[in-house]
Amino acid sequence: MTVTLGPTPTAVAAVPLATDPSTPAGRRRTRPRPGLLVAGAYLVLLVVAAVLPALLAPGDPLAADPRATLAAPDPAHWFGTDQLGRDVWTRVVHGAGHSLTIGLAATGIAVTGGVLLGLLAGLAHRFADETLSRSFDALSAFPLLLLALLFITVTGPGTASLVVAIGIATLPHHARVVRGQTLLVRRADYVEQAVSFGLSRPRLVWRHVLPNVLGPVPVLAVIGLGEAVLAAAGLSFLGLGPQPPSPEWGAMLSEGRNYLQVAWWMTVLPGAAVTATVVALTVVGRHWQTRFDGRRP
Repeated sequence: MTVTLGPTPTAVAAVPLATDPSTPAGRRRTRPRPGLLVAGAYLVLLVVAAVLPALLAPGDPLAADPRATLAAPDPAHWFGTDQLGRDVWTRVVHGAGHSLTIGLAATGIAVTGGVLLGLLAGLAHRFADETLSRSFDALSAFPLLLLALLFITVTGPGTASLVVAIGIATLPHHARVVRGQTLLVRRADYVEQAVSFGLSRPRLVWRHVLPNVLGPVPVLAVIGLGEAVLAAAGLSFLGLGPQPPSPEWGAMLSEGRNYLQVAWWMTVLPGAAVTATVVALTVVGRHWQTRFDGRRP
């Protein structure tokens, strides 16, 4: 019997994946975006200004020079001078530490309180969960600045009140996200198996629930830091935060508004620092959010 063989199969050439970094398409996908690089570079510069301000501006931010009042920007004074002859560049650089400290402290309060209350709501019985959830929704319905203003009205102005007010005002958003993550995690198979094995509730929360709930928290903290810096500047502009002659960005904006027609740099340049900080933090936070969600930026 004759057996007829079919055509010999030919080798199939390997086709590179579009997401392979060695391919042009892969290089286009993995190449960092210019906006992200600029935002990262600015944040590095901002951290240097906050930690080592004398490295960028060795002068005294409170030193006045009556002979150089309201001087326009020039090589001697990059950002000009204010009504007392103080160098605006030096004050903006040294003010980075004040604004970032307030923002970080407020964000720390919001994240800590949000994680604790979100976990409590997600793990509690239905009545407690409903009570906390409705409280989060009610507080989230109010603008951030309005909630902070209400708190400061009760406690009085000052840096400490400003930090606590912004922290409490931004807390509900973190709590709602953590609660949603907790409800998802508590229904996961590995959590149900741990319960069936007799793992105690504290160990269950510490070892299995909390680590899997904290995933989106750093992303929210970065974006929330920008909101806190903006809120701090806005409240300081209203005179509810650090008071002059403190080189805080919002206080500088408040001082410069009276000289806007004759010395625009007193307001525009500190305002540009606030805007650039918020935009840079938002860009970096959104990039991390897309990575966390599994989407390529």
